[in-house]
Amino acid sequence: MATEERTALEAWAERYTATPERPTSFTTMSGEPIQPLYTEQDLPAAEAIGLPGEFPFTRGVYPSMYRGRLWTMRQFAGFGTAEETNERFHYLLDHGQTGLSTAFDMPSLMGHDSDDPRSLGEVGREGVAVDTLDDMQDLFAGIDLGEVSVSMTINAPAAIALAYYVVAAEAAGVPRDRLSGTIQADILKEYIAQKEWCFPVDPAMRLLGDMIEWSSRELPRWHPVSISGYHIREAGSTAAQELAFTLKDGFTYVEQAVERGLDVDDFAPRLSFFFNAQIDFFEEIAKYRAARRIWARELRDTYGAKNPKSWLMRTHVQTAGVSLTAQQPLNNIARTAIEALAGVLGGTQSLHTNSHDEALALPTEDAVRTALRTQQVIAHETGVTNTADPLGGSYFVEALTDRMEALAYDYFRRIDELGGMVESVKRGFPQREIADASFELQNEIEAGDRVVVGVNRYTEGDAGEPEILRIDPNLERKQIGRLQAVRARRDGAAVEERLARLREAAAVEDRNLMPLLVECAEVHASEGEIVETLQAVWGDYRETPVY
Repeated sequence: MATEERTALEAWAERYTATPERPTSFTTMSGEPIQPLYTEQDLPAAEAIGLPGEFPFTRGVYPSMYRGRLWTMRQFAGFGTAEETNERFHYLLDHGQTGLSTAFDMPSLMGHDSDDPRSLGEVGREGVAVDTLDDMQDLFAGIDLGEVSVSMTINAPAAIALAYYVVAAEAAGVPRDRLSGTIQADILKEYIAQKEWCFPVDPAMRLLGDMIEWSSRELPRWHPVSISGYHIREAGSTAAQELAFTLKDGFTYVEQAVERGLDVDDFAPRLSFFFNAQIDFFEEIAKYRAARRIWARELRDTYGAKNPKSWLMRTHVQTAGVSLTAQQPLNNIARTAIEALAGVLGGTQSLHTNSHDEALALPTEDAVRTALRTQQVIAHETGVTNTADPLGGSYFVEALTDRMEALAYDYFRRIDELGGMVESVKRGFPQREIADASFELQNEIEAGDRVVVGVNRYTEGDAGEPEILRIDPNLERKQIGRLQAVRARRDGAAVEERLARLREAAAVEDRNLMPLLVECAEVHASEGEIVETLQAVWGDYRETPVY
């Protein structure tokens, strides 16, 4: 920078310091300090930024970005039985949604059947109950699974859900090679953050490896794992922790697949990511840009991927559920719009917007429609889709992108020193880091140092609880009846024979279990029966306390 420019900047700094700052902390939500001004001195080299659709993909994974195609607009849906959720799916498709995102209830996420005593009071409460193939068929009745992209948010028993889905699609006349979508299946994230597991860490990792290997042969359009930072962030992590732990999980899955003998280019193009969109607008945009750059560099240079499609980080983004407040819930519409805009400006390929009433209950149809319309307003009215990466070159955004990247690599180093991600999870390292970050943020909110509108400031005018969706308790009895009816009419001997074969194969380390899970699905074995069969070989998991 020329002398006269430095002098101008110094003169500005003098004028700036002459004006008292507001009594607040000028940091990102994650605690990273923000300078009062960024200039061209903060820009990285041009090659570090690149161009849209070109390595290192900082500016987006496709050359045309949203001028060529808008992101997939998804809404998370699932409650009660498969029939009720199927009605909601049709409603969303009729109102312009372009992909389906399936929420499962807690028993399904934990591998319990609906009539298991541990499921009492939770069946169909926070998602749809799926016990057998029959439920999966009813869930997508009347929907062309060869045309609609489907996302399923389920992890520990994801391989079972995928088996049900493939069999249901084929029974409806849709061959498996036409199926497109994603199943989350990010098991390391469960031990780190969401705490929904069925098996110990090592066999759970094996099961995920089986899915990736099998999908690479059988489901060419399917994403067999959505490497998820979303729940890591919901657990209280910083943006940098979400970025680092998510990417390190992804690298671990790549390493596992390569150790199985797969060529990285045979599966990496079908890995996808799922990130949180928190309320700190610029930090989130920088996080997505840094994530793409790190993934591209590591897949090419560390893991030897030669196919440019392997370098692309394709992302789904969901607005932050943890940012929603039960107080003054209409404020959540504004929060969601800002978070969704960050996801779009950050270059996502798929977006889910939360409904404003989700801090109180599952969303009503009116709230879901408003959330979807929020995406449509961003897409069609704001002008942000007219050019690729409109914030690219921003002094602040580029500096923050570099900072996110540096923080991620520092975490990579620390994880490697502990023996890698699996060992770090077993030792509780990411869990402790997240717990500390969450505690610090909550202290800031309770002390009033971080403002949450309607919660610790501007609290007047709270109109109380709005109308919410209430789940009929009779749906639990209905689902249990459906499950028992399936058990009554299926071939019990065939179920026992398939489960016995699965149990034998689970004891053989190099057997891929996906074909056997498909066979179990075909004879209507329930999820709980399959999980218990595997637990008889692998055991259960008990978490070691973090502190």
